[in-house]
Amino acid sequence: MPTIAPSAAAKRAPAAADSTAMTPVSGGPAAGAAGLPESAHIQYVLRLADNALVLGQRLSQWCGHGPLLEEDIALTNIALDQIGQARLLLSHAGQLEGRGRDEDTLAYLRDEPDFRNWTLLELPNGVGAHDDYAIVIARNLIFSALQVPLWDALTRSGDAGLAAIAAKSIKEARSHLRHAGDWLVRLGDGTDESHARAQAALERLWPYTNELWAVDPVEQAVAAAGIGPLTSDLRPAWNATVDAVLASATLKRPADGAFISSGKLGVHSEHMGFLLAEMQSLARAHPGAKW
Repeated sequence: MPTIAPSAAAKRAPAAADSTAMTPVSGGPAAGAAGLPESAHIQYVLRLADNALVLGQRLSQWCGHGPLLEEDIALTNIALDQIGQARLLLSHAGQLEGRGRDEDTLAYLRDEPDFRNWTLLELPNGVGAHDDYAIVIARNLIFSALQVPLWDALTRSGDAGLAAIAAKSIKEARSHLRHAGDWLVRLGDGTDESHARAQAALERLWPYTNELWAVDPVEQAVAAAGIGPLTSDLRPAWNATVDAVLASATLKRPADGAFISSGKLGVHSEHMGFLLAEMQSLARAHPGAKW
């Protein structure tokens, strides 16, 4: 299978001495695929897994609370797709790690600093658990508009297992993008109230998009090894998709700022601990239980 060509940015960037010095996830300094430091490879896969897992958890909070019965089912299905992707990716990370940790252990028994998801995905669905559908739709658009080109690039990954997961996941991401795009247009080009809420949702979420493009040593390592792309290289495709939807929705693209969140480095918002407490409480109360 052809590998992803190392990006120009990855070639230019000097290797950092502490490129894998975040919370350890591997048992030692052994090299992974294509000479890639094993911990960087694992952390990259965990980032993908944690993005899917955390967004799936957030979306599952809408089960039984959707604005329409059809949407209740649709969001539940999207949440299940994300959880399914997370299961595949967590299992793959566990195999790469070689420490006997399976998908359940990685999902339910890691602590907050060990999670590597983008902060955007852990933010609440509004002020309350089911507060604002515009937040959910805007976030799904921002995320899926990047996941489509990301999964497409990963189908050519030098990691054959990751490439196989990508080939499955891209079909789901395209469906999620259509759903989010259609609904954002309905909200933005609907009533004055729905337009205002959609615009407010974009303004709330937009500052967290900078983290998507922030290049760090883990991304540099996997890009140089042909395992995955730099997400910054996918920004033009993301811009084109998002801008087209916003134009159809009569919504304004928020201004970019300087703030960069750091969830993928293990430094999360105040909301992450509450999300994990809800998600992990049963497994931690009954460790090792099977049902």
